[in-house]
This record gives sequence, structure tokens and C-alpha cells, in this order.
Amino acid sequence: MFARLKDIEERYRELEGLLGQREVVGNPQLYQKYAKEHADLRELVETYCEYAGVRERIEEGEALLRGSDPELIEIVKEELPELKEQLAPLEEKMKLLLLPKDPNDERNVFLEIRAGTGGDEAGLFVGDMFRMYARYAESQRWKIETVSTTPSGGVGGFKEIIALITGAGAYSRLKYESGVHRVQRVPVTEAQGRVHTSAVTVAILPEAEEVEVNIDPNELRIDVYHSSGHGGQSVNTTDSAVRITHLPTGMIVTCQDEKSQLKNKAKAMKVLRARLLDIATTRQNSEISEARKNQVGTGDRSERIRTYNFPQGRVTDHRIGMTLYSLDSFLDGTMDEVLDGLHTHFQTEMLKMTANEGR
Repeated sequence: MFARLKDIEERYRELEGLLGQREVVGNPQLYQKYAKEHADLRELVETYCEYAGVRERIEEGEALLRGSDPELIEIVKEELPELKEQLAPLEEKMKLLLLPKDPNDERNVFLEIRAGTGGDEAGLFVGDMFRMYARYAESQRWKIETVSTTPSGGVGGFKEIIALITGAGAYSRLKYESGVHRVQRVPVTEAQGRVHTSAVTVAILPEAEEVEVNIDPNELRIDVYHSSGHGGQSVNTTDSAVRITHLPTGMIVTCQDEKSQLKNKAKAMKVLRARLLDIATTRQNSEISEARKNQVGTGDRSERIRTYNFPQGRVTDHRIGMTLYSLDSFLDGTMDEVLDGLHTHFQTEMLKMTANEGR
């Protein structure tokens, strides 16, 4: 590990020199490439330098213990245990920073929320979940744009909401949100005050570049129709809504939120590309050993990952066993404590996996 860290530090110093060269500064594309690589390595190199500094002080202290100055020896005896305590957390941090980066971490994401079991109550919770993620996005200064909404019934809920979240690190922060989210509360239509359990599913898909997913236009069926809103009333009198069917997979994507047919088609194609990339990634992950999938987490959307209990005001993430009694705040977008816990958990699992593979 330390030989690799030394090589990384040398590359970091090399990049510092390159970023000061006139020909690099005058080439925006090359400068941006080197600047990003330099920024990506900064925390790891700074941690490694801090670790090396502590090691050096320990070695100097141990050399002084072999001296003849009793006062100096006494001071060193007091300092050495504190210095040695600093090594383990720094080493763990370096191991985490050395883990392979998820290539999708910096991407924008498509957020898809769908009603599951629970009828009208599930549809209402789709709206609650969307507001939760929208408020979290606002707190991160990300942009959130609704791509498609499918209303349900007459109680103001939704069968489905799809949105594009644009911002640095969106996928990195939200990628563990895919799965079944369960809600326990008394529906507004329940006269006897009984608690009902409903569920919605969430999918977080990294936005795909056009060059990543090759879509043959001949494999698409594109239908246009009138947009409609709650209750089925006509939103406009032109065929602006778009339904795209990907014939090889049978996948259907609809978009009707824009008044322009071209804009709806463009949005629907973005969603289709993200879903096809997700299929390809899932297929690739299925080739990984079962043990490894269990360790790193698969984002299986059939897995119940979280429960929102309104009577007790609590939210529980079942993967990490974390329960917070601040449901209102969580639904208002204060999600960082759970998201941080999930990142720590899955990073730890990846460390275990890496250690096992190295044996």
C-alpha cells in the first residue's frame, strides 16, 4: 500500500508542476483534465503526508529513548502513546481513499418514485418522497427538474414521478436510495384511526451520455397524444405528449410535462438511455460473485430499505440499523446523517471485500 501511496504522491507533485506550465494553462481542456486529477488526489496525498509526518516523529522519539537525557526521555514517553494512537485512524482513512472510485459518482441522476402496495396512501407518499428529495437537492444546491408525473385517483397522489437531479456528486450521495420505502401512518380516509402500511419504490439511475448507449432509431416506436392532468382533463389540445417504446426490451417511457412535443421527446430519450445503461450495469453486476454482491450492496429495488413510522415520528434504515426520531425533519430534506451512515457502511464492506481478495 505504501509503495502505491508514494507513487501517487509523486504523480500529485508532477501534476502541480504541469498546472504551472504555460502550454498547459493555454490549453483549457488539458488544464481541466490535470486540475481534476490533482483535486481527486489532494485528500489522499495530504492524509499520506500527515501519516508520514507522525511516523517520522515516532521514529525520532524512539531514537531519543535510547539517549541519556532523563528529562527528555520522560517527555518522549508521554508523547509517544498519543502519536501512535493517531496512526490507526489515518491508515484507515488512506485505505478508504484508495478504494476504486465509482465512475458514476459525479453524474446527474434520474430519480424515479413509484407507488407500490397501499392504494391511495402509497400514491400520496410518492408525493411526500418527491418533496423530501427536492428539499434535499435544494440544500445541496442541485437543480431538480420534473420529467414526468402520472397522477393517481382523486386524492392528489401519484402513480409515478420521474425527475432529473443535476449537480456535483448527486449520484454519489443518492445511489443507496434505490429500494422499497415503507410508510406506516393513519390515512386521511381512515375514520377509525388505524395505522396502514404502504410502500413506494425508488430508483436512482445515473444519467447516461448519448455515446454510452447506442439506440437504433429503427428499434423505437414513438407515439404522440394529448397531455392530461389530474382527473383526466385535457392540459392542451395538441399532441405534445410522447410515448417511446424500445422494441427489443419492451421498455416504455412517457413524457407529457412540457408543452413542446420535441422537448417531451428529448426528455423521454434521456430517461430511456439511463434505463438501458442501468440494465447493462445490472447485467454486469450479476456476473460478480454472490459474496461480493452481498458485501458491496446491489441496490436491489425489491429490498425493503427504510421505514417511515408517523405515529412514533421515527425513520429507520434497515441496512445499517439506524433509527432517528426526527421524521418531520427527515422528510423536510435533512437526510445527511442517514446518507453518511450508508456511505460509511458500504465503504467498510468494500474494505472487507478488498482485504479478503488480497489474501
